[in-house]
Amino acid sequence: MSATQIGQELVALCQQGKNMDAIEKFYCPNIVSVEAMAIPGMEQTQNGIEAIKGKNAWWGANHEVHGGEVSGPFPNGDRFAVRFKYDVTPKHTGKRMTMEEVGLYTVEGDKIVKEEFFYMTGDCS
Repeated sequence: MSATQIGQELVALCQQGKNMDAIEKFYCPNIVSVEAMAIPGMEQTQNGIEAIKGKNAWWGANHEVHGGEVSGPFPNGDRFAVRFKYDVTPKHTGKRMTMEEVGLYTVEGDKIVKEEFFYMTGDCS
């Protein structure tokens, strides 16, 4: 499968709210995930699929999601980017906000081996 094909399927799953299905299907067991900043209680860089599942579970438990948009993929060789836009309320602030980020994914074989996220790091956690 090409990076573009994986990106298309990942986007389709995320548009359906099936982010964990995308992780199960496409992430390499030794994936590396790099956030724009460290998440509370976690390192900025996470290693391994179980760490990524934990990070996603933490995000879901700490944010009320009112809606969202996922667009892309935007391919370039063995990589592709995806744009995420979410209407969320972080539970620790109670302040509803729009969160936008870009994920850059690197593919080797048929698996995503690295994901990197880019977003404003001010008051959006």
